[in-house]
Amino acid sequence: MLTCIANLSNDEVFTPPEFANRMLDSVAEAWAADHGGANIWNDPTVRFLDPFTKSGVFLREITNRLTAGLEDAIPDLQRRVDHILSNQVYGIGLTRLTSLLARRSVYCSKLANGEHSIAKSLTTPEGNIWFERMEHTWVGGTEWVLTADDNGNQIKKFSNGKCKYCGAGQKSLDRGAGFESHAYAFIHTDDINARVAELFGAYMQFDVIIGNPPYQLASDGGTRDIPIYQMFVEQAKKLEPRYVTMVIPSRWMAGGLGLADFRQTMLGDTRIRVLVDYPNAAEVFPSVGINGGACYFLWDAAHDGLCSTSSVRAGEVSGPTNRSLSEFDVLVRDDRTLDILRKVLYRQEPSINTILARDKEFGWTSNFDGFHTVEKAGDVPLYYIRSMKRSQGFVARDVVTKSEKLIDPWKLLVPAVGSGRERERSGVDLVLGPSLIAPSPSVCTQSFLFFYVSSRSEVKSLQSYYQTRFFRFLVSLRKITQHATHSTYSWVPLQAWDRIWTDAALYEKYGITKDEQALIESMIRPMTFMPAADDD
Repeated sequence: MLTCIANLSNDEVFTPPEFANRMLDSVAEAWAADHGGANIWNDPTVRFLDPFTKSGVFLREITNRLTAGLEDAIPDLQRRVDHILSNQVYGIGLTRLTSLLARRSVYCSKLANGEHSIAKSLTTPEGNIWFERMEHTWVGGTEWVLTADDNGNQIKKFSNGKCKYCGAGQKSLDRGAGFESHAYAFIHTDDINARVAELFGAYMQFDVIIGNPPYQLASDGGTRDIPIYQMFVEQAKKLEPRYVTMVIPSRWMAGGLGLADFRQTMLGDTRIRVLVDYPNAAEVFPSVGINGGACYFLWDAAHDGLCSTSSVRAGEVSGPTNRSLSEFDVLVRDDRTLDILRKVLYRQEPSINTILARDKEFGWTSNFDGFHTVEKAGDVPLYYIRSMKRSQGFVARDVVTKSEKLIDPWKLLVPAVGSGRERERSGVDLVLGPSLIAPSPSVCTQSFLFFYVSSRSEVKSLQSYYQTRFFRFLVSLRKITQHATHSTYSWVPLQAWDRIWTDAALYEKYGITKDEQALIESMIRPMTFMPAADDD
């Protein structure tokens, strides 16, 4: 049944049972390595917590394994099941519906103490799978409405605050008691140990915290979702278990809104023992689009050393490789690419982002419409993208009040956002959208980033470099979603703009071996030549 359940919302993604079992296998392997070959499923004292249970798949599979593993220790089946469900397996539901699903999955009844429940020792309807509706704690509101309290007294209520715990927007989620609040108990607290003691009636020490947390909440403006999975990871560590293992989006490795601190914490945490990355998230969640892929990690409180990293593409596993996650400021996902990157960085050449403009360099957002379509005396061309179409308008030169010094250089315009899905479909990626040469003088909106040089011949050289697989390969190591930001280009070295660059010339310059060339060309698609904006 659990393989057929559809996802309830964009932030709550159900985990397929076979994938949950891969994560449990990793836990069992680590336990055996740390306990002289002992089998974790034979131990009647180990406690497990899924603090964001949805379908109950993790708790169900743990219960199945313990039921088989404890047969010798507790021969009577009913006593064994009662012991497991009363003392070893715990969960926190995300919503009322998912808590009922989880109880049905684990206890075979939506009521843990119901007549059909397989747990005969539990005395409450929720058993050890807790859920109660919680509310967000709204702060920072500036807009208000007049309403009434429960006693009918008129009160002023702010309406545009943010939750102090998860950052959710009040306009989106302050919807009344008839709707789910999505105020998750595990992260809406200042003291997670006290919260867990409150939920389960006593202080609890868990050996294993496992699961698939909510990934994001919609922003009030509906433009970019707010990631929240990192909050669950941080809270789990505060409970000081022996192991934490979770499946989360891979965006944290090199990007993600508001994830810079989390990324540096993860990369610097030598307790991360195992990291398995799926660049195509469809290999984990076939019915859900997760741009940038998905991964699972195993955090071991007693581990202090290298991490065993693997990457899975189309069912083929690369790795495991033991490596330090903190070698770079972002995580290079594919271990096979590291030697190429090290060769390039060893030369310590300036980065090409020294000639790359910043986001919104001229101050105009992508929806800027203060231009005209017929050129007038003193105008400069303005390049923009609207409805997925590249277009050109004109603005008076004196309208440009930001970065005026960048009006006259020749520019290579590059789109700030691409589809981000080509690698997911085929395993081979363009990485970047096609470039466009803009002559001197010219300006653009936020739709484009741009490189700038002094002449037409230099920008032609630059464009040839941009189109090489070598250039786009180095970008791909930092570009994890469709967004290509200024920092995405950090590892691309600056070149002399006195020739037309080819991959062959770059391979020779940087000592790229035949095998390394084959790897680059297996990952990066050739790019069709794009003409200059003023070419015929």
